[in-house]
Amino acid sequence: MVSGRRPGEVRGSYSSVRVFVVKIYFYAFIRRRARLALSAKIVHSSLGMAGPLEKIALPIQLGYRSRLAVIIESIVIGFITGFIIVFFRVSLVKAEELRRRFYTFLVGAPFYWILLWALLLALAGLFLGWTAKKRPMVKGSGIPQVKGYLTRQMVLEWAPELPLKLVTGILGLGAGLSLGREGPSILIGAYVGLGVLTLFRRPYAERRSLVSAAAAAGMAAAFNAPLAGVLFSIEELQCGFSALNIACAMGASMAADTVAGFFFGLGPIFDFRYVDALALGSLPWVVLLGIFCGLLGALFKRSLYCSLNLYDRLRVPPLVRPVLPLLVSIPLGFFFYDITGGGHSLIEALSREQPALGMIALLFLGKLLFTAFCYGSGTSGGIFLPFLSCGALTGAALGVFLNMAGFIETARNVNFMILGMAGFFAAVVKAPVTGIILILEMSGNFNQLGSLVLVSLSAFVTTEVIVSRPVYAVLLERALAGKRPFPARKRPAAL
Repeated sequence: MVSGRRPGEVRGSYSSVRVFVVKIYFYAFIRRRARLALSAKIVHSSLGMAGPLEKIALPIQLGYRSRLAVIIESIVIGFITGFIIVFFRVSLVKAEELRRRFYTFLVGAPFYWILLWALLLALAGLFLGWTAKKRPMVKGSGIPQVKGYLTRQMVLEWAPELPLKLVTGILGLGAGLSLGREGPSILIGAYVGLGVLTLFRRPYAERRSLVSAAAAAGMAAAFNAPLAGVLFSIEELQCGFSALNIACAMGASMAADTVAGFFFGLGPIFDFRYVDALALGSLPWVVLLGIFCGLLGALFKRSLYCSLNLYDRLRVPPLVRPVLPLLVSIPLGFFFYDITGGGHSLIEALSREQPALGMIALLFLGKLLFTAFCYGSGTSGGIFLPFLSCGALTGAALGVFLNMAGFIETARNVNFMILGMAGFFAAVVKAPVTGIILILEMSGNFNQLGSLVLVSLSAFVTTEVIVSRPVYAVLLERALAGKRPFPARKRPAAL
């Protein structure tokens, strides 16, 4: 033996160690029971010496500190968030209807009406630029701001910024900018959570759970996707897999989705017809689509970064920047109306019609460039719906090509369009599980699960191979480095 001990001596030492460990656990158990008994004795003695009001207040305080109270508070936050997001969505729908009718009117109207419309858009752009300059946190998507707040690197002021986020989001998106409602909805949810938390004192861990749950509620109400909201708070906002975080996110998301379902219905937001699952022989094409989504998703992210840098290099004043994409939206509204706006109508049109391959490529290029041009201006708006539109166009292009080559039927084009959205989500956000569940809930076609997993995995692996980072992580780093799209503010002492 190396140690010079006999085997019996070694076994004896191991036995003594085991006895020592058992004694430690036993003493710890006795001390814990003693502390619990002492706490109960103190509570009972306090109730015995307290007056009538104190006897009522003490159990309420103990109940307020329980986890059940935190979960109930998350549900209350979810209901409030749901009503505000419903107002946001209804306003955007009405603004889209008015804009479509106005462009129909402008087709045969005198030229001075176009000049008047350009003047109104310029004034709206100046207001958006002024708001972004005065309140930098209302700019952009909103998701990097929430991530920065949860990591204690940014400060959110809910009272002045919540109404401004609503107004700027409705004005910019309603005027035709190629931006989405999901990022503002997530930030609005976080603002609502902060507003409610000003009425209650919670420790940092519970405040973090409630704010991330409120952000999940914003996403759930924006897309009628409660489970995707829960997964997004865990996978992208990185609030953790603790039981409290998951319970709060589920409570807030379900409450917000219930409110949204009361006004918009409980069905999926995309009106797709029933789609059969792809055959096993089509799975290689699904992998190919995932690779295309990975490459084009990296191109989408690069276009955003280049647009942010371009505005800086051109030295365009921040006050004027939103005016530029708003003016560009005028000719696009006449000739390529589907490129403007978030992209919801474009996705539904692709599911009903079968454009030519060249037209799909032109729409993809126009949507990508105009989205980057809009986002680089620094105004309020997200990128979820725009990059989902690009994903749908990518899938539709591959579907049309395979149909022309005789590899698939025409009816399978919708399958590839749905898969393209999931692949682009996995490539841009790099949160594949959230993307799979989101597309399932948005499309209502749950028989696509296997293909969605395959295309998301292919897109994710492709971005890993070409070293393409998650878009929101890069935008957050740009913010903390003092670059566009918004500056970081002093670190809060406590959340």
